[in-house]
Amino acid sequence: MDVGVLLVFQNWHENLSDADMFRQETELGVLAEEYGFDSVWAAEHHFDDYSMCPDNLQLMSYLAAKTSRVKLGTGAVILPWNDPLRVVEKVTMLDILSEGRVVFGMGRGLAKMEYEAFGVDMNASRGMFDEAAPMIVKGLQNGYVENTGPIYQQARADIRPGPENRDWSDRLYGVAMSPDSVPAVAKVGARMMTFMQYPAEQHVPAMERYREVYRETHHREPGPILTQDFIYCHEDPAEAEAVAREYLSRYFLSVIKHYDFAGSHWRQTKGYEAYQAGADMIREAGMEAAGAGYADTQIWGTPEQIVEKYRHRLELFGDHQPNVAPSFAGLPFDKVRASLKLFGEKVVPELHKMGVKTSVPA
Repeated sequence: MDVGVLLVFQNWHENLSDADMFRQETELGVLAEEYGFDSVWAAEHHFDDYSMCPDNLQLMSYLAAKTSRVKLGTGAVILPWNDPLRVVEKVTMLDILSEGRVVFGMGRGLAKMEYEAFGVDMNASRGMFDEAAPMIVKGLQNGYVENTGPIYQQARADIRPGPENRDWSDRLYGVAMSPDSVPAVAKVGARMMTFMQYPAEQHVPAMERYREVYRETHHREPGPILTQDFIYCHEDPAEAEAVAREYLSRYFLSVIKHYDFAGSHWRQTKGYEAYQAGADMIREAGMEAAGAGYADTQIWGTPEQIVEKYRHRLELFGDHQPNVAPSFAGLPFDKVRASLKLFGEKVVPELHKMGVKTSVPA
């Protein structure tokens, strides 16, 4: 298994400015290499303390200079908020500077408040993603971008500096969290990325659907699916559970706030209708119960307990790529660093033994 670290940049810290938080979170990306992880990722988010990384490709340029081995991932670049031509230019440049360490993840975004601030119609997001994604993939492979679709009109533009490594067959990822995103990611030839939010068994049908569409479209097996969890690792099982439940419940509340997950707008937003069922369930269960249920779905415990949880995941999912987010909801950075270090020292080696390493170039 290839094991990565996701940087979230959530400032729910009572005593840290945005700048202080950002510097400490960024340093986790450097430590990830030291602690034995295989990749470092960052999400793209804007305008809120929920997650503050408005340009994850710029962040990865900094980490490229501070590291030598880890792969550098975007989890993800939100295509409706970015010009496809500029994305190809920036990814190509980063790949050159990092000597081929880029793994490129794409998404379409989910937060109404971010769409509104950008002045982009959220109802158009599905079409924008479906048109932009193949434009970008072809651009990375061919070294030029052109398109005559209904949304993006792009005369041929050559990318300079041109791509050095044009093989992206194992380096493309796409976030798939809704029923219509799963086939979209498969059809563009990307690996599926999914954030764990239900009991593991409930994620299996979407994973199987992805693999089915990928095989039908590309006539080959897809690479391992990337699963994303928020984690806390500690040698004392009682301490691990207490800290994890407290901060994961807080993180769950931040998700509800940022995405307005308990709202009723999903039913009227094209391409997001499936989220309304989840919103209705949250309202029915109540925030406290829903937060506790969310904590149950994540990965926490002693190193031994965590390894067993992943062993169960392997039985359910087959070979997959675990990503972990160690910093969230104001968890003090001394605890974050200790958790990440312990996970890297005692869990990552065991996960490497469980599955075949992915074929992404090191």
